[in-house]
Amino acid sequence: MAEPTGVRGPQVLATFRERLRRWLLLGGLLTVRRDRVAGDVLAGVTLAALGIPEVLGYAKIAGMPVVTGLYTLLLPLAAYAVLGSSRHLVVGADSATAAILAAALAGMAVAGSPEYVRLAGLAALLAGVLLLLARMARLGFLASFLSRTVLVGFLSGVGVQVAIGQLPDMLGVSSAGSSALSRLADTGRSLPHVQRASVAVSVAVIVAVLVARHIDRRLPGALIAVIGAIAVSWAADLAARGVTVLGPVPGGLPHPGLPRLGWQAANELLGTAAAMFVVILAQSAATARSYAVKYEEPFDEGTDLVGLGAANVAAALSGTFVVNGSPTKTQMVDSAGGRSQLSSLTTAAVVLVVLVELTGPLAYLPIPALAAVVFLIAVDLVDVRGLRRILAVRPQEFSIALLTAVAVVVLGVEDGLVLAVVASIIDHLRHSYDPSNSVLVKSPAGHWRPAPVLTGARTEDGLVVYRFGTSLYFANAGRLLDDMATLVAAGSPLRWVILDGAAIGDIDYSAAAVLARAVAHLQDRHIRFVVANLLPPVRAQLDRYGISAALGPDAYYDTPGEALQAFHDASRQPGQTPASEEPPPAQPLA
Repeated sequence: MAEPTGVRGPQVLATFRERLRRWLLLGGLLTVRRDRVAGDVLAGVTLAALGIPEVLGYAKIAGMPVVTGLYTLLLPLAAYAVLGSSRHLVVGADSATAAILAAALAGMAVAGSPEYVRLAGLAALLAGVLLLLARMARLGFLASFLSRTVLVGFLSGVGVQVAIGQLPDMLGVSSAGSSALSRLADTGRSLPHVQRASVAVSVAVIVAVLVARHIDRRLPGALIAVIGAIAVSWAADLAARGVTVLGPVPGGLPHPGLPRLGWQAANELLGTAAAMFVVILAQSAATARSYAVKYEEPFDEGTDLVGLGAANVAAALSGTFVVNGSPTKTQMVDSAGGRSQLSSLTTAAVVLVVLVELTGPLAYLPIPALAAVVFLIAVDLVDVRGLRRILAVRPQEFSIALLTAVAVVVLGVEDGLVLAVVASIIDHLRHSYDPSNSVLVKSPAGHWRPAPVLTGARTEDGLVVYRFGTSLYFANAGRLLDDMATLVAAGSPLRWVILDGAAIGDIDYSAAAVLARAVAHLQDRHIRFVVANLLPPVRAQLDRYGISAALGPDAYYDTPGEALQAFHDASRQPGQTPASEEPPPAQPLA
């Protein structure tokens, strides 16, 4: 009986609302634990104290007015906290995207000018639209090409890169290098000229943070150190002693509005927006996924694309530049005890207050103090324990993690990530190209167990149960022919070959042609070929390829045990042997 129309309507509406909620919102924001509210709020305050000076620096990298760096921690940060997937990822200004933006806009407008700001907002808008379009096209899976091994190497490389970048400010020297290695070389050459006062500030901050950690890791050591550095700088006039301070920061709220859209400018910036889209997707997903794994929490790439897209649209509307998921800011919150998006919302609230009332004290913040705090956070990103664990259990994957880390340090985040994705794909292809195939035999207790594919190997006299260890595709299909040749080369006369397809999730066209040749080869030798444990979609593929017709009737079995029983039944039939059964020859593929 059909359901009444009056019942179906509310159900459809409820289903639509649930799908919309899943598409837009993260349930984690709605389930903030009460016992963690204080810790999350404190972590948000800590992020504000450490992140505000950092984003001011990123604004300078991007060629934007300094105050626009604060804007990235306002509406964009709140937009991702509400709409993003990760409970831990912090979105804000980022060095990689800021550098890409500055390089693109250098020949289009004067840095810091109103035209420059407009173009930066347009680039952020385009990046946001690309992220939202990627969500609609379900392209979030692209982030899945970063394996756990690559994530460990990626974050470790970012940690090393960021730590090296802080050394000049900690020592009070200048560095003109554009890469991590060139900065390290410049810093080494400048060691005779270090400023003792700057070094003293850096050492004092590091000691304060480490002591706080030793007493209780829940203590906001970084926040205490920053506040103390501002107080000492003001009281002792550290600027007069040669220590660089942040300097005046203008206050005021952003004026919301859509960047003036010019099709010519949009066309010129589309390539830049696409480059930033790739960096945002890869870097944010890598960071968010690593923390999801760390805390055993779900992570949805599609939902994350919505959050990241909305954050960049919010950046465009609030007069600032492109934003990205930040490994260092995320680590700041994590180290301070933040475990939900409440930390990001707290940071946005603090930035709002700072913009209105408290930009004055920031002028006294010593740059060496900020650099020292960021240096410690960067060191924490280097997952030495994770790298040692990978080396102990998977030395080959350790080389991939190490390659990723070195690539990020030497080539930069964006190029390093591209190389990391390529390395992950190559590693996957290496495993699938050389699968762990086996011959299944019965243990004394009657259970199936794998044995090596050796010349003349048999499951029992006259029969082999052969398991192919992964999906069949053009690159590994030759292994099937090689194994069949190995099995029939010697040993007792072979009458049946049972292919256990439990691990086969797909068979491409090229592999199907190879499989058809293998079937024909066995049939020429009067060996029956049957299949067990095959997934229905793969069975449908064999039907379309014409292989099922070539195998003949009764060639598919649910389990190897069922196929084995059929072999025994055929062997016991009077006057017949399985060897006399000659299925029709394999049909050529269309």
